[in-house]
Amino acid sequence: MKIQWRLAFLVVLSVLAYLTVSNYKNRVYDWDMPGYLACLYELEFPNSAGKIHELTYSSIKKEASPLQYKDISGLVVPNKAIQFFEKNPKGLIEQIPYYKVKVGYNMMILGLYKSGFSGPHSVLLVSCISYFLSGLLLFYILKQIFPHNYLVASISTLGIVLLPTARFMAKTPSPDMLGFLFLLLFLLALLKKWNHWIVFSILFFTILIRPDYIVFALTYLITTIFFKFLKEGKKFDFNSILQGILLTGIYIFIIKYYNYPGWKDLFYDTFIERRPLISAQPAIFSINDYLEILFNKFIYFKKVSVSAMTIFILIFYFSKDFWVRLISVFLFANIYIKFLIFPDSASVRFFFGFIILLLLMLLYALSKKYDGFQLNKIA
Repeated sequence: MKIQWRLAFLVVLSVLAYLTVSNYKNRVYDWDMPGYLACLYELEFPNSAGKIHELTYSSIKKEASPLQYKDISGLVVPNKAIQFFEKNPKGLIEQIPYYKVKVGYNMMILGLYKSGFSGPHSVLLVSCISYFLSGLLLFYILKQIFPHNYLVASISTLGIVLLPTARFMAKTPSPDMLGFLFLLLFLLALLKKWNHWIVFSILFFTILIRPDYIVFALTYLITTIFFKFLKEGKKFDFNSILQGILLTGIYIFIIKYYNYPGWKDLFYDTFIERRPLISAQPAIFSINDYLEILFNKFIYFKKVSVSAMTIFILIFYFSKDFWVRLISVFLFANIYIKFLIFPDSASVRFFFGFIILLLLMLLYALSKKYDGFQLNKIA
């Protein structure tokens, strides 16, 4: 069996290497690229808006295709705010706080940049490397779930990394793929029952990558408190309460330190109107405006909803384990909490990590029920 596992690993490794190179060759320069590059160049030239702006767009222009640069400039899909950012340093600088709060992601970009890569390549390489590592980690997790079936583990790994959303995330300048890597690490920690402070560390780094993962972290800790209260003589888990306080403190510090505009501003700029200058126009909208946008977006949330609901129902059908069900409820709830906060139904990437974790919980439930689909028993 060891030989078969080694061969399976070599196949997965080879395919992952090929896909990673392919993703890098077909990398995408999109509207988020200037924001992350501006964060990078601001570290070198603080308080120099003109220099940051010039370096940001000139470095992209050197590497992106003419069509991609036109898209970044807001000319392919006409967008006056994006066009303004490309021409006006102040407009770009006012956007930086939206990007600076993703501290962990920006540190990875800085590390690659200091290693000799260009600014745009540094941004995109984080996603490519995270994709490759996520594939390896997926294989390892599936090996734990199916310890006696290398075929299921390897085929499931390749099936997930070949999904269009996974490959898209690997090509784009965003922290989503890096966040996905840490979500997988989080699930591995649960399956292997690692020390709760190790889990805390994983949650901490996940929040550094994207501060909005604070919701994921706190709902997990609430789930843990609830589980231990029911299963351990109705005792409160004070460690989880302490961890929740620490993570909330870290989140507030990041938001305050980097002058993050806030949820209301993000929602307004994303779903109502992208403002050329944040300082010139307040983000004002009503509860009715929010609910109308939410309803309209939910209509196009079918792909995520159907996938998540199907997996969720199957978990409850195949598993009677209270822990499995509770973790599944926690993951399922986070999909819709995320949607309520940021209802971008067209971008599956924002919900991809939660769906895959839910899928892995289903595979875990199936493995427990059918004894890992052992090859010798099937034969």
